[in-house]
Amino acid sequence: MKKRMIYGARLTPATGAPTGRKLVDAFIQATNAFDVDGALALFTSDAVIDDVSVGDAFVGTEGIRLYLTQFFVGYKTVSQLLSIEQTDDRHIVVRLDFTGDFGHETGRLKIAVDGDGLIKRIDADLD
Repeated sequence: MKKRMIYGARLTPATGAPTGRKLVDAFIQATNAFDVDGALALFTSDAVIDDVSVGDAFVGTEGIRLYLTQFFVGYKTVSQLLSIEQTDDRHIVVRLDFTGDFGHETGRLKIAVDGDGLIKRIDADLD
């Protein structure tokens, strides 16, 4: 079965939270602005970011805050969307181009979304 690409966006009826492309765009916009609180608003309180490239998992609001502060704000990371695939209603795979104080990298985020349209898990890795 061919995976479908997301070109538009839809809203979760229950909450109006952004999903699909709008959720990814909101995450990129917040992290590129180094708006940690804005980015945190897109996550559940018990969300997990498991980043193989740094060898750690970051759990809950404070863990996610640490991750965003250390790896986005600290390295002045700016992300650009390269591709996005929605594998089903609750899973999105994003490929990003990252630049910052570390240089240049590309990587993937496998994003799982809960029923309210909030990010509950990101599995991150660099290419």
